Amino acid sequence: GCPAMDAMQADIETTLAEAGYQHVKVKQSLSPAWTSDWMSAAGREKLRAYGIAPPVRHSGQPTKRANIQCPQCGSGETECISEFGSTACKALYRCVDCLEPFDYFKCI
Repeated sequence: GCPAMDAMQADIETTLAEAGYQHVKVKQSLSPAWTSDWMSAAGREKLRAYGIAPPVRHSGQPTKRANIQCPQCGSGETECISEFGSTACKALYRCVDCLEPFDYFKCI
């Protein structure tokens, strides 16, 4: 249900076309359902570097959000401002130490 799916598919097709692949078909699989636990360490780091706190691994267990680190200063002293951030998959947080607001990519 992610609205970015169409954009991701278009980016994949464009990138492959630029690399010389003319006939590309992107297949989407909805089963098994994707989970943020599948994110690589590199993907999590890229989110953090962009200013979005990556999801805490939950491995099927309910997540306590007490350990959300600020992507700006690294502080663990953060508070949830809103469960709804700039997109449905993110929540809005604020760092108590540096006072910067930031998005937290929710565990899915």
